[in-house]
Formats: sequence, structure tokens, C-alpha cells
Amino acid sequence: MSNMSRAKKRALVVLMLVVLIAGVGAFGWRTAQSWAPPRTEFPMQGVALSAAQGAVEWGSLIVHNPDFVYIRAVNGRQGRDARFAANLAGAQRAGIRYGAEILFDPCGRASEQATAFLTTVPRDAAALPPAIRLDGAPTCAPAPAADKVVSELNTLINLVEAHMGKPAVLHVSAQAEVLYAISTRLNRTLWLDRAFLKPNYASHGWVMWTANNARRVEGVDVPVEWVVVAD
Repeated sequence: MSNMSRAKKRALVVLMLVVLIAGVGAFGWRTAQSWAPPRTEFPMQGVALSAAQGAVEWGSLIVHNPDFVYIRAVNGRQGRDARFAANLAGAQRAGIRYGAEILFDPCGRASEQATAFLTTVPRDAAALPPAIRLDGAPTCAPAPAADKVVSELNTLINLVEAHMGKPAVLHVSAQAEVLYAISTRLNRTLWLDRAFLKPNYASHGWVMWTANNARRVEGVDVPVEWVVVAD
């Protein structure tokens, strides 16, 4: 066999391997986007939505049998979420239990963010407990000290709970836990995040878990957060 023939054969083998790996990767990504924990282990499962997901076709979404939906109401200092009212009305029409979430911005005053929540979310005895979310590092400089953040967070919790008439759930990311040690400072019901694997970064157990933060579901053009509740 000539050197040219051997080179062509090697190139063909390499090409076949590349195509195979790409195919396996694409299949794996599609599988990951459709994954949710088994309902035999987590019977109660739902979805979290915000304006980032755009318009929702609720008649299609209910094919996935969500038991609940958490709807973003306020985005920190930016104010109310643009699609809260539409998402709330859609969930109510579809007969899906709902809860409202506020994304807390450590760079802003808790009282102002609470006011935005109170004027956006109606008090409803049928609603799920409100969720207060803390994501990553603050975007302001200098960044507020952890003690200041926890103090403001306590103010927000008290105002939101007084309005809704029920205890709040703290939705804490791994980065926020590292920065502020929320779970050790506040003995509250926790909602944690970790794609595909159960989270273990808090000092005490969680009640809610974002198991897949990029799940594809019917009726929504953008991936959603798929959330389960500990049985």
C-alpha cells in the first residue's frame, strides 16, 4: 500500500471517529435536555419561569404534567418581571398551582425590592410559599459585606412573608452560599440548584431542587428550570 493510500485510510478513519463522537454528543445533549428525575423518587415536580422564557403555550406545557410553577415576579432593582401577569394568568387557566419568586439583588435596598414584590403579587391563600432567590456574585462595587447582605435579606423575608401570609423558601445558588453562608445564618426552607446531581452545598437539607436548569418542554421555546420537591 502506498503512502498516499495509507494517508487516505487514516483520514477516513479520523473522519468516521469525528462523526461518531459528534453523533454521540448530540444524542447525549438531547437526552440531557429532556431529563428529569424519576417520579417514583420525586412525585412532585414542576417548572420555574420568567420573562427569559418568553410566551408560554400552557396547553402544550401541561403535557409534561407539572404539579406547580414558580413564576418570577421581580428582578431585584430592575423591578417587576415583564411576563409575571401573563404567566400568572396562564397558570391559573391551566389549573396549575403557582408560587411567586423574587430575585434578590444584594446591591439594592431590600425595602425597595419588597415594595416591587408587594405591588406586583396579589395576596392569595391558594398560592405556594413565596420564593426569594439569591444567585451569583453582586454586580456593584464595592460589593456589600456578607453581614449587610444577610441583614437586608432578613428585611426582605419579613416583608414578603407578611404580605403573603406564609413562610418563604430561600432559593440559594452554590455561589451565593459560598459568599454569604445563607444556610448557616438562616434556618429556612431551602431550594438548591445542581444539574442532574442532588445538591450538597448547604449546611442543612433542602426541600426543593432545580434538577435540570436547561430542560426542553413543550409549549416553551427556551429551556426552563425543572424543579422537584423532596418526598
